[in-house]
Amino acid sequence: MKIKDLCADERPREKMLARGAGSLSDGELLAVLLRSGSREESALDLARRLLALAGGSLGALFNLPLDKLLSLSGMGPCKAGSVLAAFELGRRFLQEASSVVKTPLVTARQVYNRMIPQLKGLRHEECWILFLNEHNYLLDKMMMSSGGGNSTVIDVRQIIRRALDKGAASLILVHNHPTGNPTPSQADIRQTDGLRKGVGAVGMSLLDHVVVADDSFFSFAEDRMYQA
Repeated sequence: MKIKDLCADERPREKMLARGAGSLSDGELLAVLLRSGSREESALDLARRLLALAGGSLGALFNLPLDKLLSLSGMGPCKAGSVLAAFELGRRFLQEASSVVKTPLVTARQVYNRMIPQLKGLRHEECWILFLNEHNYLLDKMMMSSGGGNSTVIDVRQIIRRALDKGAASLILVHNHPTGNPTPSQADIRQTDGLRKGVGAVGMSLLDHVVVADDSFFSFAEDRMYQA
């Protein structure tokens, strides 16, 4: 039976779009990757034969060499390539997920040590945001603005959008003072207060604002200056 002859709710692609990829069986997911079958069989039939070739095991299918995939009738280079690419993306996803640094950022010195490679020696100001999860593990970091020699302006709404996209629970603001003096200015204090109120309104928290100079830093949370 051709896939087009199935009810719309039973077609793998339509089922996935309506109910999510998790609702599909292994064979149905493979059929979505294969996209089409042949005159003799549907993509779903071909996917089932492909699984059977691997003994029904995704692990075994992952390790099938290209020539073994191509030995299956109906599997051309394009279909085999799609399967190999999907497995490689899955492998990279697992590597990426496990590469999150499992050291919580809880002190201003940790923040300074992490950010000084980006900020040391700059002759202009840059503002960075560190996005943290609920355990204070770093999810990502991003430069939000770059300014002149003694000032830069942050966009609170843009920061909040980025934080929500990343699923962050809290943030740390970091920026540098090219003058070498990390003492916060009145503009720094105002922007810190504005960001704290903005992220607080959407259920997140601003844990700290660390002002970095090459050999010293100031922490708003700890309210003091440190030598590097």
